[in-house]
Amino acid sequence: MAATYHRSDGGSYTGGLGSGSQASLQWLAAMSTTPNMVGAYGDWSSKIVSDPPRLSFRNAHYTQLDAWRTEARSRYVASLLQPPPAGAPAARLVRRADRDGLHIEHLEWQLPYGPVTQAVFLKPANARGKLPAILGLHDHGGNKYFGARKITRTGDDQHPLMAEHQNHYYGGAAWANEIAKRGFAVLVHDTFMFASRRVRLADLPGNIRNNMVENDPENSDEIKRFNNFAGAHEHLVAKSLFCAGLTWPGVFVWEDQRALDVLLAREDVDAARAGCCGLSGGGLRTVFLTGADARIQCSTAAGMMTTWRDYLLNKCHTHTWMCYIPSIPRDLDYPEIIGINAPKPVLVLNNNEDSLFTLPEMRRADDILKAVYAKAGAAERYKASFYPGPHKFDLEMQKEAWSWFERWLKA
Repeated sequence: MAATYHRSDGGSYTGGLGSGSQASLQWLAAMSTTPNMVGAYGDWSSKIVSDPPRLSFRNAHYTQLDAWRTEARSRYVASLLQPPPAGAPAARLVRRADRDGLHIEHLEWQLPYGPVTQAVFLKPANARGKLPAILGLHDHGGNKYFGARKITRTGDDQHPLMAEHQNHYYGGAAWANEIAKRGFAVLVHDTFMFASRRVRLADLPGNIRNNMVENDPENSDEIKRFNNFAGAHEHLVAKSLFCAGLTWPGVFVWEDQRALDVLLAREDVDAARAGCCGLSGGGLRTVFLTGADARIQCSTAAGMMTTWRDYLLNKCHTHTWMCYIPSIPRDLDYPEIIGINAPKPVLVLNNNEDSLFTLPEMRRADDILKAVYAKAGAAERYKASFYPGPHKFDLEMQKEAWSWFERWLKA
């Protein structure tokens, strides 16, 4: 019996099934032409999911945007396997201050599980009335000791590692402060496994934490050791969540939604004009939150756009366990998750030399979102920009993001 085997480089090989070792060797050679994350299984696994996937709006049989969105969002949210429903948390004011033209509040709230969530709220010090709102989503950055502090600055005693972090990724800016100065109410919270929500070493068995202890938590060397441990601990967190009937994305999206509850309940916020933004892990959170929650009216995802195929074949080794939602690739490609919110505006900011992705798949993700928004009759509400340089959300990219939010949330 003859069969044709398709290689990932576009070529093919026709041979006999069960025809002996020679055919098997030819088959293996054909399947291994292009190195990938799963070797000879790459070509096979990359073709299991159709393009477009089952629930893609690009499929011809979807003609009604609202009906498609309802179906796609329902399936996506079900796939997240989130914690049980809960009411909006009650935020407690810890302290407040005015600094550098901003009114800054330090808040905290208790979720049904885990340590208290700490957060920072910022708005112009002289603001009056209800403001458009931004949920600021901090990055991953291989740094779980910090969360909201990565994108805020609330005093003159900034931790040196955070000054370094902001210089490296954000052009030296605390970007949540910068957009707040432009007339927005901004909330930034620590999410699951970061900063106030991180796993404490004392709560883990000694053999799992390599008998590490936290003696001087703000010491830079200890923070670096903790972050190295936390990176190696990710697979255990993911496995444990699977055993609880949860997924890591399901948990952090749920926590981001509870933060959105807090933000939109404020008297100084216009709940009808809410957006979200983030780089890298914060861009991932932007994609997933936008797909899950219709309250998001405008989004900017920086440094976190590609396709499931790119993760599968090329780049899963550069990414956190936070990325993966079992089964959803059969229904929606990765960019189509943020596209669930069409026709609400979406801006995607990419870096041409970003080592976390391949440029062809970043371009393909752009084509997918262009097609979704064009079919939705809202081509002008989607934009992608490609900047030179590595993984970042620098001042030029921020400038474009702030203009995007001003265009769609202030009008």
